Amino acid sequence: MDNLELEFTKMVREHRKTIYTVCYFFSDNPTEVDDLFQEVLVNLWKSYPKFRGDSSVKTWVWRVSLNTCCAINRADKRRVPTVPLGIDKDLLISDNDQSSAQIKMLYDRINKLELFDRAIILLWLESMSYDEIAAIVGITASAVTSRLFRIKEQLKSMSNN
Repeated sequence: MDNLELEFTKMVREHRKTIYTVCYFFSDNPTEVDDLFQEVLVNLWKSYPKFRGDSSVKTWVWRVSLNTCCAINRADKRRVPTVPLGIDKDLLISDNDQSSAQIKMLYDRINKLELFDRAIILLWLESMSYDEIAAIVGITASAVTSRLFRIKEQLKSMSNN
């Protein structure tokens, strides 16, 4: 392995949780998540030699991950819908666990938001600062503040229908 590959492998190991977080946000199907993860890795690899360090590696990984998943999501909406053959099992949520049920309800509501708003709320839920969110999604920190206020109000008023 050359030096570039070693650096890239180390970077992926350090940020794989971030990449999976974004991928899981766009799909709860494990096969689709793996496909998204692979696409993100391909895009990270392609752009890694051009990464100039204008932002932190963490911000760059978030941005590439979100952009990749958003692009795939848009392309998927243009495809003919298919029906999965298997039954999806949600291993993280127990019917008897009140906290897990509330988290599932929150994520069900978040999934009803527009794609850009979902990205912003995901970053906020990951405890990112408004400046970090702004850098990742390409808007100002003050715009993040007002969008988050609107998104939170929208989530409060939603029903799970």
